[in-house]
Amino acid sequence: MADSAPKSRRDRRRKRSRRLNPDGTMTLIEHIYEFRRRLGWALLAVLAGGIFGFIWFNTRMGPVPSLGSIINDPYCAIPADRRLGSTEGCYLLQTVPFEAFMIQLKVGLAGGAVLTSPLWLYQLWAFIAPGLYTKERKYALTFVGCASVLFAGGAVLAYLLIPHALQLLMGFGSDFFITGLTGDKYISFVLSLLIIFGVSFELPLLLVMLNFVGVLKYAQLKKWRRGIIFLVFVFAAFATPGSDPFSMLALAGALTVLAELAIQIARVHDKRKYRGSESEEWAGLSDDEAAPFDYTPSSIDEPPAKPKTEDVT
Repeated sequence: MADSAPKSRRDRRRKRSRRLNPDGTMTLIEHIYEFRRRLGWALLAVLAGGIFGFIWFNTRMGPVPSLGSIINDPYCAIPADRRLGSTEGCYLLQTVPFEAFMIQLKVGLAGGAVLTSPLWLYQLWAFIAPGLYTKERKYALTFVGCASVLFAGGAVLAYLLIPHALQLLMGFGSDFFITGLTGDKYISFVLSLLIIFGVSFELPLLLVMLNFVGVLKYAQLKKWRRGIIFLVFVFAAFATPGSDPFSMLALAGALTVLAELAIQIARVHDKRKYRGSESEEWAGLSDDEAAPFDYTPSSIDEPPAKPKTEDVT
């Protein structure tokens, strides 16, 4: 029994080794064990990031301000005469005793998950990669890198828009109301806006992925361009929290530009894919139009006649 456990561990390491097992073949139970192992490491990475984010919430890291200050800055950008208790500083309201701790925990976990995303994304990638071909791995790595950049770009755009959205929403009834936001409602608004913008920026990448795998062609995307733009504005109207037109137009405008960029990438990809092939001649054909085959039968060359030999008797 003592020798079976080390042997089992060695066998599992051999299964995970790219040199000893290049195809990544595993049984079902081995896949379950591998998934459990990768999930455990991913959760540990998120937990470590959450602890760091919880500490960072009230601690300044050198030139980097505290996480609480970063989250609170958009609220502090509201004019002082529109905030409750403006003479004493820029503070959010705590309505229950445990609210501040839960907010710090929520923001710390979210910030830690973002900071440690390369670690838990790698665990996800390490679980999926053995089942992919070499070309698919190359495409997947490219798309994961682009997805990370797009998510960060969407979150940054949302963060820059939050002060303007708050000023617009709180400008109504300025003669009768003053703003005193509770911490839980404000943090939920900020996090939801960051996540919605970040995830929304992944949608044009989805169009590119479907084009690269052959599901969507450039001709279809070109035909659906107006419908895509209309759906983008409808999505932005329902997705943006607060229903302010400023955030909706900013999200819709950014997604429209990214969608057009995705369509142009699909155009270049299809042009390269069908260049010099017979499929390029068929690209403009409708579904009920015959393919341009050459139906002329080819001639069969007769074999050369054998030379006659004289019978010499």
